[in-house]
Amino acid sequence: MVNEFEIKKQICDIGRRIYNRNMVAANDGNISVKLNDNEFLCTPTGVSKGFMTPEYICKVDAEGNVIQANPGFKPSSEIKMHMRVYKKRPDVGSVVHAHPVYATSFAIAGIPLTQPIMPEAVIALGCVPIAEYGTPSTNEIPDRLEKYLPYFDAVLLESHGALTWSTDLNAAYMKMESVEFYAQLLYQSKLLGGPKEFDKETIEKLYEIRRKMGLPGKHPADLCQNKDGINCHNCGGCMVAHSQESGAQEADAELIANITKQVMAQLGMK
Repeated sequence: MVNEFEIKKQICDIGRRIYNRNMVAANDGNISVKLNDNEFLCTPTGVSKGFMTPEYICKVDAEGNVIQANPGFKPSSEIKMHMRVYKKRPDVGSVVHAHPVYATSFAIAGIPLTQPIMPEAVIALGCVPIAEYGTPSTNEIPDRLEKYLPYFDAVLLESHGALTWSTDLNAAYMKMESVEFYAQLLYQSKLLGGPKEFDKETIEKLYEIRRKMGLPGKHPADLCQNKDGINCHNCGGCMVAHSQESGAQEADAELIANITKQVMAQLGMK
């Protein structure tokens, strides 16, 4: 069994990866790891995730209350969001929150990542819906996140960033990488005239591969439980299609062009 100090070092390493990959700026983002049902390690508030050392890491209970923290450090203000994931998903061992540029741009533009455009994304990631906006550090975010937790392993947070979770720290971080890579490919393919989506038969074959692989976590490889048995990848964003009136999936060419301009502005591109 890995001891707590080693886990703290792993959290610091993942923090550096997130920072070095431009998934966060300044003191943004947070990471947590479950030790047991009532003990969790988490990153502190107000520090850069790229420059942490093990003594920065805090320990909290299942309610987010401090169990141990060195002087000058206190848990992330977003710990409520992490605790809600652990409460509703007992299979989860780690949660990662970041602001990756492409994925966050989609969250700002109000576009969920639901288009089936590459096998790896369909098999390992599935749909990535958008949880409706909530004020950071309040219960608004976990409250609006909760309805997505039984069905997904990653969400975009409207006008905020991305959240991923999995069985362990490395797997949760890898999902964040996958979300950002998927978002970047989707964005760039839109610039080339729009992505070519897989048809329903191809998607089902990819889902069958996932079933045979026995990958952990939740995934819309099973028929979507939120829209009359229609596959998530083919229902325009699942619950998101009902909760968002923007109709992004049905936008016309002019709206797509305007959204593209917004995303390019976020990326500092002309």
